[in-house]
Amino acid sequence: MKVLSAAVALAVLATTGPATADDPGRGPAADQAQPPEPGYGGDGRSHEPGLDPTPERPPTSEVSWLSFPGGVFAVDSLGHTVRYRACDGDTGRVADPNMRVTAGVASGAVVVGGTAYRYRVPLIGRSDGTLEVIPQHRPPTTLTGVVVTSPQPPTDPVAGARLFPLSGQLARVVADASLNPAGATVRDLSGRYGDQQIAVNGSLRPKAASVIKLWILVELLRRVDCGQVFLDDGVLVTPEDVVGGTGQLQFETFPQVVTLHRLARYLIKYSDNVAANVLITYLGGFAPVNALIDSMNQRSTILARRMLDSAAAQRGEENYTSPDDVVSLLGAVWDGEILTPASRDLMIGFMREQTLNTKIPAALPPGVPVAHKTGDLPDASHDVGYYLIPGTETAVAFLTAGPMATGDETVRRMARTVYDFLVDPADGAVEE
Repeated sequence: MKVLSAAVALAVLATTGPATADDPGRGPAADQAQPPEPGYGGDGRSHEPGLDPTPERPPTSEVSWLSFPGGVFAVDSLGHTVRYRACDGDTGRVADPNMRVTAGVASGAVVVGGTAYRYRVPLIGRSDGTLEVIPQHRPPTTLTGVVVTSPQPPTDPVAGARLFPLSGQLARVVADASLNPAGATVRDLSGRYGDQQIAVNGSLRPKAASVIKLWILVELLRRVDCGQVFLDDGVLVTPEDVVGGTGQLQFETFPQVVTLHRLARYLIKYSDNVAANVLITYLGGFAPVNALIDSMNQRSTILARRMLDSAAAQRGEENYTSPDDVVSLLGAVWDGEILTPASRDLMIGFMREQTLNTKIPAALPPGVPVAHKTGDLPDASHDVGYYLIPGTETAVAFLTAGPMATGDETVRRMARTVYDFLVDPADGAVEE
């Protein structure tokens, strides 16, 4: 990903208040589980063996975003709004009442701060879109990129159909979890299953717990890619920054200067709550992280309080996400649509070092390569990440609400169900 410019202007988004992730505070109850979503589009049509599993048309979305070197251009064709966010600035969410939506393509133009943005963005994922940036008194720049939707359509619907039976297997696990509303989203990244995505309760919206730390890391690495910060930069951490819960920094002596690299690594490796809170402050609060989320049109996710901020939780300020939003982020990172390859590899490397391994890794045979991030609260249990089995790389998100202990077991069952399917497809799936 090439840098468009070294300057940044981050628009302030409205948030629900102070933000945090892992803590025992209680916020609004998690949404109830929704019916399983067969296939990749959640269209409710069955994909039973013997029936044509090919969709009538590729998945479209009223909320799509264009990935181009150095940034994104988000389009909400239903709300007629757009957002440009790149290394050289952020327009915030802008209304375009004259947006035209014809034949699955959104087009129009807006002017923000004297710069015009003229766009043509198909609403079908993996299509090519264009954005012309026309500043005052400077030559225009034409940007082209891949359109990202949630989910992305498969690259090969026939190969993708072989992943559909996994939906039924996961639905049975979810149905058995009587104490824990649960959701799972799975996306093939290897091409073995045509880059197909399937979900069961993919829109389930529990408390995010420490899974929200993935968005904090991506926003930091995005700035590294833009040349705005460097990982060897130091941040002063004071005794006032220290909180409990998970992590290692709380056991060190402060004040001390900690590099961004160590904060980023500890954020994921140890799920460090001190690192999370320090990085939230360093990035400018909740608004920049929520701006990242908004620019990728991940509508179920919000950073609204700091880690271990029980007072904020009692005020109803809570972090939320969904399996679909998690896989949307993981897929964009993997495909190089939001980070450079170097930052992507660094992020996945941190996830491979994860030390909290009682869920996905515990459910799989020893030695299976995974990169993951957990999330735990008394009323939530999650594990998300990548199965890195050569030739069968897969992004997964397993989220639950309800008691943590039974949620842990539900996550392990979902994780093992996916693994068993990948190594030994069944229920009508066809091996190559």
